[in-house]
Amino acid sequence: MMPNTLGISDIYIFILAGFLGYALISRIPPLLHTPLMAATNAISGIALVGSIVVAGEDYDTVTNILAFIAVVCSTINVVGGFLITDRILRMFKKDDKKTSSKS
Repeated sequence: MMPNTLGISDIYIFILAGFLGYALISRIPPLLHTPLMAATNAISGIALVGSIVVAGEDYDTVTNILAFIAVVCSTINVVGGFLITDRILRMFKKDDKKTSSKS
């Protein structure tokens, strides 16, 4: 069995992914922020399911602790993302009370 080592190519890919993510996010127009948040929430949901699967397996203690932390962080990310998306959508929603009282 091969040892779990972090190679230079893994670090290189991580750094490139970070730069690519920053470049993509910084060029998104404000009109697309809500659909982007919805897509990000879906990806966070996938990460939550994956972390629950890993947490449910019988690994060593360190892996179980890290999996629990991943579940907690993913849950916070998903709930926060949905709250922010809901707030953004309410900002663009027409307020019927204001328009009906002016008539």
